[in-house]
Amino acid sequence: MLSENEINRVLTVTAHPDDVDFAAAGSIARFVDRGVEVVYCVVTDGDAGGFDRELDNGGMAELRRTEQTNAAKAVGVTDLRFLGYHDGTVVESLDLRRDIARVIRQVRPDLVITHTPERNYRFVAPSHPDHRAVGGSTLDAVYPDARNPYAFPELLQQEGLEAWTVREVWLAGGMTPNHHVDVTDTFERKIAALHAHVSQTSHMEGFDDFLRGRFSQLAVDAGFGEGRYAEAFQRVPTA
Repeated sequence: MLSENEINRVLTVTAHPDDVDFAAAGSIARFVDRGVEVVYCVVTDGDAGGFDRELDNGGMAELRRTEQTNAAKAVGVTDLRFLGYHDGTVVESLDLRRDIARVIRQVRPDLVITHTPERNYRFVAPSHPDHRAVGGSTLDAVYPDARNPYAFPELLQQEGLEAWTVREVWLAGGMTPNHHVDVTDTFERKIAALHAHVSQTSHMEGFDDFLRGRFSQLAVDAGFGEGRYAEAFQRVPTA
């Protein structure tokens, strides 16, 4: 497993705008605060989301890209890559694996944070089919695709992207987390990031109370005690 001082560059790969903020914005803010370079890769533009259906799918996609960009600024992230897949239709595929492997080779991260590809039977929200497809494809892109110079040879031959080995993956949204991050000191920035997703969260009554309840319970589960907040992941060594 990577120690904290071995993590100098982090790539998140998520399905929709706002996914990274629900799962990991507190942890991301902690990384940024200690000088870690963080890059967001968002597979879809979230064009099937939102509650203002006066916007067509194209207008919603543009809005949600802007919201994600603003949310990233709340935790100090300025490098975002949008892959442009259609919201609600993502499946595990060679094309998706190649596109994620490309970003991995460009960014060359020590750590990748993504969705668990497994269904969560205790809390259904993380089990959106786009989440599971992105999680599975990201794991395949980490191993074997990004590290294998003979996988997707066009990445090397046409784009000059050398193979890269990611040393660890953190999976969010699963039933069996084995790593908790105390995000008490960055939790207000996590809330600010989520509020930036106006199209997704502005209609939710008691939204802040829901967030505080959910992430404080994770802190209790982790043994951090009352009055703390935590995010939970499953650590997967990959090197």
